Amino acid sequence: MRNNTSPCKARGDSPDLWGTARPRDKWIQISISVALGIVAFLTFCVLRPRWKGLYAARKKQSNRATALPELPDGLVNWILPLWRITEEQVLASAGLDAYVYLAFFKMAIKFLLVTLFFALAVIKPVHDSHKEKDDDGDKKTSAAPQLLEVRYSWSAQLQSPAGYEYSTDYLWMYLAFAYLFTWLLMYLIVSETRRIIEVRQEYLGSQTTITDRTIRLSGVPRELRSEDKIKEFIEELQIGKVERVTLCKNWRDLDQRVAQRYNILRKLEEAWTVHLGKRRVERSLETLPVVQPRPPGPEVDHGDDVDEGSHLLHDTDRDPDYVIPYARRRPTTRIWFGRFKLRYRIVDAINYYEEKLRKIDDEIQILRGKDFEATPLAFVTMDSVASAQMAIQAVLDPSPLQLVANSSPAPSDLVWTNVYLSRNRRMFQAWSITVFIGILSIFWTLLLVPIAGALNTCTIGEVFPGLANYLDEHEFLQSLVNTQLPTLAVTLLNVAVPYLYDWLANLQGMISQGDVELSVISKNFFFTFFNFFIVFTILGTASGFIDLIDQVGKNVMDASNIAYALAEKLKKLISFYINFIILQGFGLFPLRLLEFGALTLYPINLIGAKTPRDYAELVQPPVFSYGFFLPQTILIFMICVVYSVLPGSWEVLLAGLAYFMIGHFVHKYQLLYAMEHRQHSTGKGWMMMCDRVIVGVVLFQLTVAGQLASRKAFKRAGLIGPLVIGTLWFGYIYGRTYRPLMKFIALKSLRSTQHSSLGRAIQEEAFSPGRQAWALGGRQTLDEARERGLRFENPSLTMSLDDVWIVQKNARSANGSTTATSISEQEL
Repeated sequence: MRNNTSPCKARGDSPDLWGTARPRDKWIQISISVALGIVAFLTFCVLRPRWKGLYAARKKQSNRATALPELPDGLVNWILPLWRITEEQVLASAGLDAYVYLAFFKMAIKFLLVTLFFALAVIKPVHDSHKEKDDDGDKKTSAAPQLLEVRYSWSAQLQSPAGYEYSTDYLWMYLAFAYLFTWLLMYLIVSETRRIIEVRQEYLGSQTTITDRTIRLSGVPRELRSEDKIKEFIEELQIGKVERVTLCKNWRDLDQRVAQRYNILRKLEEAWTVHLGKRRVERSLETLPVVQPRPPGPEVDHGDDVDEGSHLLHDTDRDPDYVIPYARRRPTTRIWFGRFKLRYRIVDAINYYEEKLRKIDDEIQILRGKDFEATPLAFVTMDSVASAQMAIQAVLDPSPLQLVANSSPAPSDLVWTNVYLSRNRRMFQAWSITVFIGILSIFWTLLLVPIAGALNTCTIGEVFPGLANYLDEHEFLQSLVNTQLPTLAVTLLNVAVPYLYDWLANLQGMISQGDVELSVISKNFFFTFFNFFIVFTILGTASGFIDLIDQVGKNVMDASNIAYALAEKLKKLISFYINFIILQGFGLFPLRLLEFGALTLYPINLIGAKTPRDYAELVQPPVFSYGFFLPQTILIFMICVVYSVLPGSWEVLLAGLAYFMIGHFVHKYQLLYAMEHRQHSTGKGWMMMCDRVIVGVVLFQLTVAGQLASRKAFKRAGLIGPLVIGTLWFGYIYGRTYRPLMKFIALKSLRSTQHSSLGRAIQEEAFSPGRQAWALGGRQTLDEARERGLRFENPSLTMSLDDVWIVQKNARSANGSTTATSISEQEL
């Protein structure tokens, strides 16, 4: 008769949720991650010089990156030139957001280098010398009698003062390093913040962009909802002259018509492409399998004074001998009309969409001349940055929530469809999404239960004994289950959830993409920290407690036993987090460098591409989203901090150091050469990073206190209390002191253009005079080049109604004017 007993229970073992009882599993994780990373990195090195349209998209398509040095086309000789790119060059070509993002990696590297030194020089030798006493519980927690025996042996030893002192004197190390590492991290936070503030103030104070000179004025009362009245009110305050006022109005109908026109235009282009037949496709060694037309100007560079029509496919760009290969029938489409749209008719698709395009163009022209209802929001552009900053940092009106001045987002960063939403509507959308995310957090918790409880051979044996027996007979497969499945499942969840939160953040009604980006960072960090770190850790500990509770029963309710067992289980989770960091650093970072997602989606998008516009969109550089990458980076840094003093801390610190060094290199290349990042948040995300790191420091201190309490060192655990209080006080003072300088521009930083300042001097220091870097009529900062020629105007009011992208424009003109009579008004 077949034995269906679980292998774990047959051996009398407790479930090893994370596979930490088997040291070889860690080497399997390292081997797989390193092999994956090496293959991805070598593939990137081979493809980089061949597909520059993908891997150097930002440098090829954005004049803001042309000042960067050309990287050699060799296999690996491009690494050192990339490494030598200075912070000034990063600031000049990628802006403050990229500069601040990479600064966080550097701060983490500094902290991990110091802590790794102490971990190898002091912490590891101390733990090794007290290994028998410190790790005795690891061998005896599998059964309740053994746990009680450990407890009573400890009690007997503690009865003697000499024995107590001998067995616990090394625990002072926990207390000392808790204070030392806390002080080190606070010092790094303050020093890096002061340096970033200095750079930010000098950089922003030296430039004169329309964004820096513009006020976002909200809560405008009805009696002032006129551009002239707003201008008169601001100038009466005697803070400066008003250059321009843009009063936001309810442009909903116009924006909807423009969006409808875009959909009709795409359908018309598709119909013409089908009618004209075969597409002429060229091959280029610098791109993916085919070369496509240049993407539209506004998507590539907001600093160029170009419109979409300048990049359309003109007849001169085509082969003069290009003709339709053979006569073909004109495409048709089914239109529904009548009451409840129950009737339909098959019509000529080209004629139908041509007429719809003409009709909606007429409607847009009429709406542009309409006087829309004014809203309580206005953008006021001052004649100087100093005037704008004085208005932003002052209280303009004694009435609450009325005439509130704030910093303005960049014109290209505005979400114009949200500017006319009422305050109540915006607050309702924001709180609704917040509540929904709270409900999702419960769902993620339920989803993590099978990941935490089922992806190991012991609990698999409870459901599938045969599969568990098979895995038990094949040690390598069992190791893969214990190491790869949990980390892979969590990694896939961490990749998928940010897309959902990004979609939700765009529904909250925020008026700028920069605010949306910061919201995505906050939401994704909450998911990774709460659902992954807190809940997943608790679920893992509880899963290991199941057998213990069954055997000990009421005796385990003793507080000392629970504290002891929790402490031991918490230490065991280090191996899982090491596996997770190794997979992210050695395995997935090279895949990000390879842009694996773009490579896999390209064939799918290529199959669906029909029109020249579809092909143009294929070669647009991907957008670097800080909300997708930053939360996990902060979490991994917090994990390194929390486990920096525990046994085996040198392993997690070494894995974390490798993660941040590789990540700094990968993200530096992506931000400078490969990916676009158009948000204008001027480095405001730094405060979010530091706030969350301070939360990690508090968790680290509580973890140390729990370790000391589990070793009966209650007095030393109590000494952690003042450190926690001091850290919280530091966080409060830090926010009060430095947050305003990361939000505003100090008036003292505003200087005349003839004074030497960082924002312009970096252009001379970072690049040699022979390069064509910023030759746009004078030295400019990145933001000045980006916003050149832009104004605070709704694009729906001013954008040109461009024609279709087709191969033969004369074919469209030959279509004639035979469209209006064949389609009735009811059908349109």
